Amino acid sequence: MTDDRGLQDAQVKIGTKQTVKAVELGQAAEVYVAEDGDQRLTSRIVLLCDKQGVKVTYVDTMLNLGKACGIEVGAAMAAVLKQ
Repeated sequence: MTDDRGLQDAQVKIGTKQTVKAVELGQAAEVYVAEDGDQRLTSRIVLLCDKQGVKVTYVDTMLNLGKACGIEVGAAMAAVLKQ
């Protein structure tokens, strides 16, 4: 992730439950998934995004995704909401 301000400035839902809910409700424009996240969780959101037509972008680590979202801990996934 080269531009850490991008996710902090966008309206974002962070975490598995919030990301899944945003995709299911058709509110997500794009989903970021950490490559080192729990495969059971990340594979579920990737399949859901494919079904819903939501773009998936992979981030190398949970820590980097968390930092990009402006939090001090790692995040397995985050959804950028539609405007």
